[in-house]
Amino acid sequence: MFLVDVLRLLAAMAAAFLLGKVAARLGLPAILGWLIAGMALGPHAVGLLGQSVLDAQWYKVTESLLECTAGLMIGTELIGSKLRRSGRQIMVTTVTESLGTFLAVSLVFALIFSLTDIPVYLAFIFGGIALATAPAPSLSIVNGMGASGPVTSTLIPMAVLDDLVGSLVFFIVVAMVAASISAGDIPVFLLILLVFFPVLLGAATGYCAGRIMGRITDKKALTAVMVAALLLTAVLGLILNTWVFPVPVLNFLLLGMAFSAAFANMVSAQQLEDIMKVMNPVIGVALIVLILNLGAPLDYHLVFGAGLYTAVYIVSRAVGKYAGAYFGAAVTKAPPTVKKYLGFTLLPHSGVSLVFTGIAVSVLQGPAPECASLLQGTIAAAAVINEFIAVFLAKKGFEWAGELPEGRKNGKTSGNNLRKGGAGA
Repeated sequence: MFLVDVLRLLAAMAAAFLLGKVAARLGLPAILGWLIAGMALGPHAVGLLGQSVLDAQWYKVTESLLECTAGLMIGTELIGSKLRRSGRQIMVTTVTESLGTFLAVSLVFALIFSLTDIPVYLAFIFGGIALATAPAPSLSIVNGMGASGPVTSTLIPMAVLDDLVGSLVFFIVVAMVAASISAGDIPVFLLILLVFFPVLLGAATGYCAGRIMGRITDKKALTAVMVAALLLTAVLGLILNTWVFPVPVLNFLLLGMAFSAAFANMVSAQQLEDIMKVMNPVIGVALIVLILNLGAPLDYHLVFGAGLYTAVYIVSRAVGKYAGAYFGAAVTKAPPTVKKYLGFTLLPHSGVSLVFTGIAVSVLQGPAPECASLLQGTIAAAAVINEFIAVFLAKKGFEWAGELPEGRKNGKTSGNNLRKGGAGA
């Protein structure tokens, strides 16, 4: 059974790769092909990547390892000297787009729910979930199409801060709602710890790895030490997620980001380039699996059952993300392209939103099952519809900003090209 499931995953990866090539030929980002492959081959359609595979422990472990590996793409961009030049701009813009989204979605739903006799606290849960940005789709476009410029340089470090701000706000909202409706005892300090713990753990292991790597001159040995330390980091995360934490909510992408950011600031630029030359193809494979995993649970039938709440959620979230990013970029005097187009690259959403929704539903199921059902149906339908719109608009955002190399604006790409050296140019 294990071997059959592995073959199923490999076949799904091959299909996703081919559909990505087709999407590229049509002038669309390859990730759209991967996402369609995930939905088409998932348990709600063909079933090649069925529930037995998605629920298998080996698959969950593999997915977590690859998520941690994909974090290298972001973490290796977080070089101190680069961040000091634009740190204030990135920090302010992250806060404005996150809180702008929370306010836009919460206020719209609070108004609707106050007129329809639905508990208003549910509006703030919608707002908390809306903050989440799934960085993998936009980063896949950066990876596959070689995007480079002010918008790309702003987006990559923002992926880390956005996860932190979004998770922090969501868990605080859920904890406050849980306390108000007596759904269970979820200590706020524990939830906040779970948000920041991946950063602390990844930074600690990355620092230790960096101390060793700084003394190594041989390229193969350097990469071997990094890979071993990355595996150790992921294994520690898996142990904590499985046997220590009350629920498996550790963010492995954030773990990989923090790990790689720590060692990237301790090795030379040449050492970092040597490592990323080896890791770039691995990151490309990791991104395909992550997008497959993103698409597989999405039920295309939900598109036909989507109602007014789904449309309101998608539109209000998009307005909040775009307006918040525009305002933050304007206040910090960011380049005009960042002000105009960054918001489009922040629209992808589904992976993190589904995780947040699962947590919120578990809190609401007992005391307010009707609210749990409304939340689950709305976000699930929004995840399907929004992801296709968001991937297209994210690609257009990079294109309108002039950050796609000539020849790749129409999707002509090898699908596995990070910017030179993998650490940005």
